[in-house]
Amino acid sequence: MSSTFQEQREPAGYTADELSRIHAHAKVAPGEIAIGVVIGRTSEYFDFFVFGIACVLVFPQVFFPFESKLDGILLSFAIFPLAFIARPIGTTIFMSFQRRWSRGTKLTIALFLLGSSTAGMAFLPNYITIGSWSIGLLAFFRLMQGIALGGSWDGLPSLLALNTPPERRGWYAMLGQLSAPIGFMIACALFLYLHGQLSSEDFLEWGWRYPFFVAFAINVVALFARLRLVVTEEYTRAMEERALEPIGIIDMLRRQGYNIFVGAFAALASYALFHLVSIFPISWISLGNVQSVNSVLAVQIVGAAAGILGIIASGIIADRIGRRTTLGTAAILIGIFALFAPRLLGGGEAAQDTFIVVGFALLGLSYGQAAGSVTSNFEIHLRYTGAALTSDFAWLIGAAFAPLVALGLSSRFGLVAVSVYLLSGVACTLIALRVNRALAARE
Repeated sequence: MSSTFQEQREPAGYTADELSRIHAHAKVAPGEIAIGVVIGRTSEYFDFFVFGIACVLVFPQVFFPFESKLDGILLSFAIFPLAFIARPIGTTIFMSFQRRWSRGTKLTIALFLLGSSTAGMAFLPNYITIGSWSIGLLAFFRLMQGIALGGSWDGLPSLLALNTPPERRGWYAMLGQLSAPIGFMIACALFLYLHGQLSSEDFLEWGWRYPFFVAFAINVVALFARLRLVVTEEYTRAMEERALEPIGIIDMLRRQGYNIFVGAFAALASYALFHLVSIFPISWISLGNVQSVNSVLAVQIVGAAAGILGIIASGIIADRIGRRTTLGTAAILIGIFALFAPRLLGGGEAAQDTFIVVGFALLGLSYGQAAGSVTSNFEIHLRYTGAALTSDFAWLIGAAFAPLVALGLSSRFGLVAVSVYLLSGVACTLIALRVNRALAARE
């Protein structure tokens, strides 16, 4: 397996003297960068998970009361992907902002737009009050979320990757990924408390709006935490010396566009699993009578904790056997898990809980190394833009439509659709890693 998923050498495009000079200048602390990455990404994931959970617990009754519960969730899930579709557009727009002004200006605008878009949903009247305008405004704010998220790329993960010891790259790569389960855990805890403490009428009238308000405050905190790094002279110099500056999207696609799509597909098993263990189980279980929504949310918090442990384990394992080997092995394990998914998710309470917890553990093992295992293929001066677009397309291709497709097909053909969806992601990951190995050997 190691021959299939072998590690990449130093990035291309620089001579030995240039690489030596790059590594010698502007020493920055990887731990400090990692903290900035975790804080910043947690706010973004929180915003998106609040929306995802509300797609099941809130939006069907508030914005689609004219449909059945199943159709209301499906319509909510149809709005869910809009942010991922808009994300590459946001990356393109805000990259031009940075070239014209500065990284700090771009980040400030993007995070205020993200927080405002999420908080704006909290003020939306329901369908009974303003009719289809409520649905249109919900879709508009969701698009704005995606544009803002694309613009919030600060390059800190790439800077972190270039400032870690080679023997510790797997460990530092996983640190930034911890923000996903942390953001999900906070979102689940808020909804669990509100849904458990309020009456159904109060929850649907005003209680659900509170997490959307909180999102704005969290984004302000994250903004200052990230600006503390990105606007300082030390980090600005470090970014410039490593040529981590935005380039034109067309130029990026022309020069190494193939790496964007290889990178996106290489992590597809992880991204396919992402919303199938977080958002989808809430929808599927809420439609049945096996356990209550509050029980599911509580188990989801436990699952997020398992995901954190899986991410930490991925860092330890990757430093021993290599990041690509870890990613490929995790994909195979996800494929095995996919075969048992219908029986687990379609079983009793214990089986459903097992699906969530084991799924999150595997997600952590895979997602922990999903960010940088292939983006290291980019030439250093292309990595800032390349890593941003790779992430955009990985989320769009792998995760954006997962809840809609899984619920739509499962309600019609059964839970075997979940297995097929996951197995397709596994196949794409293994093929992309093989292609990546061939490209690395050719270069």
